[in-house]
Amino acid sequence: MLSLRSLFATALLGASVVHAGFEINDFSCTSDSNPVVLLHGLGATYYEDLNFLQYWLQNQGYCTYSLTYGAYEGFPFVGGLKHIADSAPQIAAYIKEVVQKTGKSKVDLVGHSEGAFQSLYVPKFEGVSDLIDKIASIAPPTHGTTFAGLYDLAYLFGNASRKAVADVLDTFGCGACDDLGPGGAAIARLNDGTPIVQPGNTVTIIASKFDELVTPPSTAFVHQDGVTNRYIQETCPLDPVGHIGEAYDLNVWNLVKNVLDSTPNRKFLCLIGSPGKV
Repeated sequence: MLSLRSLFATALLGASVVHAGFEINDFSCTSDSNPVVLLHGLGATYYEDLNFLQYWLQNQGYCTYSLTYGAYEGFPFVGGLKHIADSAPQIAAYIKEVVQKTGKSKVDLVGHSEGAFQSLYVPKFEGVSDLIDKIASIAPPTHGTTFAGLYDLAYLFGNASRKAVADVLDTFGCGACDDLGPGGAAIARLNDGTPIVQPGNTVTIIASKFDELVTPPSTAFVHQDGVTNRYIQETCPLDPVGHIGEAYDLNVWNLVKNVLDSTPNRKFLCLIGSPGKV
């Protein structure tokens, strides 16, 4: 059954485009462009989050690939739950597999939310930066997120309460939830004082001013030479899109295409955008 956000994307694209015979991970696909590896967000899978963007990119002539990472064995329907450091090697191995099976020397990465964070984390720590060219990172919690203020409660009674929250999240199997909060292990490691973006990688951060989960939205940005930080509303002022909707927003898709085509100033028709909390 399609979720509300998936139904919105289907209506936006039209069923004939979404279900036009495209396949996930078709290693016989040929394109002049780099293979594109898509990384889903927290609690999502390869078939529920960036899947409509993936079909759209295929329709634009790209060869696209994706996996569900960070899922627990025997429960594959919710991905991205394991600790960032546990999922990162899985993603790196998949990047190597795509390079090997496609015969290309590099891939481009497109990530959303946790997947966007991983698109920055994996090249830095997993030894695959030389296999990556362009990165389009949609709403990464680069410097940690309060998850709409919920994490503020974790500090109500100081560091002891923060540790208690971490213990609860680990108990319930969401190590990534703890990793991506303020003071989380993955946040601290990514922001360890050394450059986030690796030599040879070109990074564009795409964020919405109305993101209600990566809060404040400016924490997504990477302030490093060679990084493009772009609010969606700088290009499409009337787009009210929020965090989840960014994966299904045609304006965002066009900004991603601009990254993949190395045409950052290409103009396109802006739509009103998907509802902020779809």
